[in-house]
Amino acid sequence: MEEAIDSRERKRVATMSGVWVFDKKGVARLITHPTKESFEQKEPKQPGTATAPGARPRVLVYLPSNQVIRSYTELEQRLTELGWTRYRDSDHSDLIQFHRSDTSSHLISLPKNFANFKHFHFYDIVVKNRSFFQVRDPTLLFESFQP
Repeated sequence: MEEAIDSRERKRVATMSGVWVFDKKGVARLITHPTKESFEQKEPKQPGTATAPGARPRVLVYLPSNQVIRSYTELEQRLTELGWTRYRDSDHSDLIQFHRSDTSSHLISLPKNFANFKHFHFYDIVVKNRSFFQVRDPTLLFESFQP
């Protein structure tokens, strides 16, 4: 079953395994889990961003200084300032974990490799530190945001 759709000078053909997108030059690419954003995105995901396949890139911003967090060194510094401690006795060797205190159940679990951050890792940090972090589209970094 195939269906052709014209949109912004592109053609999309739906198939059982995903969607083939043909650009103006006739180059095709397969999007296995299509979203609206995946049809608009022309460039591959940017380094230092959390991006699901086909989704818009996102960055984690520390609001008091409007700093984009690009490494664990920066993230750990900011979390430590907010009272988080790196959990050293982790049974999960593929994770880095931070906890609020020994009496708190608050825990942030992140992939050991910062490049493997996903959007849900960013949002986990934001939910547990609402006034201090925000997830943004990197193209809108310099716009005024209210927490």
